Formats: sequence, structure tokens, C-alpha cells
Amino acid sequence: MDSTSNRIHSWGPRHLTRAAELVAESIGETLTFYAFPDSHWIKIRTNNPLERIMREIRRRTRVVGAFPDGQSCLNLAAARLRHIAGTQWSSRKYMNMAPLYAEQVSSNGAVA
Repeated sequence: MDSTSNRIHSWGPRHLTRAAELVAESIGETLTFYAFPDSHWIKIRTNNPLERIMREIRRRTRVVGAFPDGQSCLNLAAARLRHIAGTQWSSRKYMNMAPLYAEQVSSNGAVA
């Protein structure tokens, strides 16, 4: 982490001062996923399920083309979300939480 911080601070004198400030301010939040088990890293750092839902809604709104009002577009999106919530797709496990529970048990002696 020190080498990363040094690299970020070396950006400062160049033209990337604002970018270096933003990265330095949020480097802790950006690397937070490393505190989780490595089997979770890929799933924490991506938002693929949300992207898939948004892509599906976008696809359906393109088919319609122009909506008469905002409410009809909202109704279409809400109908799709209700369908997703009611099907097997919404009940699939995205992450196996057993490694987190095992880590809590080994460090605390009991699950919190």
C-alpha cells in the first residue's frame, strides 16, 4: 500500500493533480474488497447483476421506441423488475457466504 501511495503522490506535480487528489482520498474505499475472502473479490468489485438488469430494461424500452409519458416507461421497468423478483433468477446465490462465517467463527469463537 505504501508503494501505491508513493505512486499516487508522484502524480501531483504533473498535470494530474486533481486525479491524484481523488485517488488519494478514496484509495481506502477502492481497496476495501481485499479485506474479504479472495473467492468474493471478483463479485464485490463488479456490479454484473445490476448491469444485467439495466441491460434488460434498456433492451425492452428500445423495442417500444417512444413512450407517451414517463409513467408508461416506469410501468414497463417496474413490470420487468417484478418479473425478475418473482422468478428463479432472483433467488440464485451470487456469493457463497460460508467463508465469511467461517472467518468470524475462527476469530471470535462464535458467529456475531
